[in-house]
Amino acid sequence: MKLHGHCYCGDIHYEIDGDAQVALQCHCRECQYISGGHPAALMVFPREAFTLTRGQMSEFRRADLERAVTRFFCGNCGTGLASETPNRPGSIIIKVGTLDDPSVYQPTVAIFTCDQQAFHHIPEDMPAHDKRPG
Repeated sequence: MKLHGHCYCGDIHYEIDGDAQVALQCHCRECQYISGGHPAALMVFPREAFTLTRGQMSEFRRADLERAVTRFFCGNCGTGLASETPNRPGSIIIKVGTLDDPSVYQPTVAIFTCDQQAFHHIPEDMPAHDKRPG
């Protein structure tokens, strides 16, 4: 699978050349903060499949957390593009909204539903987990 994406202002562009490891909804509070209230629509890829083709991403990592997620964003427009977590070494987590064609997103699982809000929607036939599955 070859995908392309970019931030809102266009300063940062990326390419992914590889298959997704998983497509998911994350309902955790951290993702709700980052998204503005909704679950995050995410696709996970091998890190080596991801290449920046224009610009440089800024990053943020909470210093007060032992196993903090590194969040990558555009320093100009603030668009969240991707993240890396110590729980998935060698992978990059892409924000679906930054893909040039977000219609490729077909989520197969919802995680951290312990934090799900009443206005979040999980399709009835999609597996859902209170936390991160096994």
